Amino acid sequence: MIDYTQILILGAIAGFTIFLGLPLAILQNVSLRTKGFLNAFAIGILVFLIIDVFSQSWEAAETAAKDAVSGKGTLGDATIDLLVLFGGVAIGLLGLVLYESGIMRRSVPNILSLKNIQAGDDHLKQLFHKESAYKLAMMIAIGIGAHNFSEGLAIGQSYVAGEIGLAVLLIIGFGAHNTTEGFGIAGPLTNLIKKPSMRFLLTAGLVGGGPTFLGTVLGSLWYSPVLYILFLSVAGGALIYVSMLMYNAGRKQTTNTVLMVGILFGLVAGFGTDLIVSLGGA
Repeated sequence: MIDYTQILILGAIAGFTIFLGLPLAILQNVSLRTKGFLNAFAIGILVFLIIDVFSQSWEAAETAAKDAVSGKGTLGDATIDLLVLFGGVAIGLLGLVLYESGIMRRSVPNILSLKNIQAGDDHLKQLFHKESAYKLAMMIAIGIGAHNFSEGLAIGQSYVAGEIGLAVLLIIGFGAHNTTEGFGIAGPLTNLIKKPSMRFLLTAGLVGGGPTFLGTVLGSLWYSPVLYILFLSVAGGALIYVSMLMYNAGRKQTTNTVLMVGILFGLVAGFGTDLIVSLGGA
């Protein structure tokens, strides 16, 4: 019988398997074609996550609406769920826009102006690309973190409900899943001439994987359907934003054929690891 401490430890492990995919970022001497493929592979994983989070959040909001129509629930609850759903998407999309244009832009040195970059200074171009790659990787980690928080909530809620087998199954499935999410964070960083620092990779891993543990703790103590929908929709909006940025970058790195093949492989990896959970009846 698994006790409370053990379920929290397992919840932490499920989140921190994201570090298994992060070493992809330190690959060097990789051809431009391979870098483009790896970037596309990461996009495919993000596209899967978008499908996953919106299917779950919409199912919860749709159920509330159906219950309101059938008389099993209230119209007020259904309205709140729908407002939270679309409001969360807006927060995820526009929040990262503000984050990128405001806080993150301040970290870029003034010498990296558009005028200087267009002047053809290769060193400035490399510095600018490095800053952009780091920003994109961190935004991906933020979006994945919001998604993983909702997964942690599911683990905690399963344990509280006495469904220990389901909780363990979710941990195994989410743990496998988070490994591929690590690839998503590492994707933009494979384009750097100098490999990223271990400090940055550690920070990105904590931002992306840590919320699984936090969600497990909160879900085992208290649960709110509204909070669940909110975090899923925020994650969905954020993932849409970063996946579009990565796609735009990918079109400049490689051919459209390589890009589409990479996205396909990423989708297969995402759905394949998710199948672990589905086969267990979760």
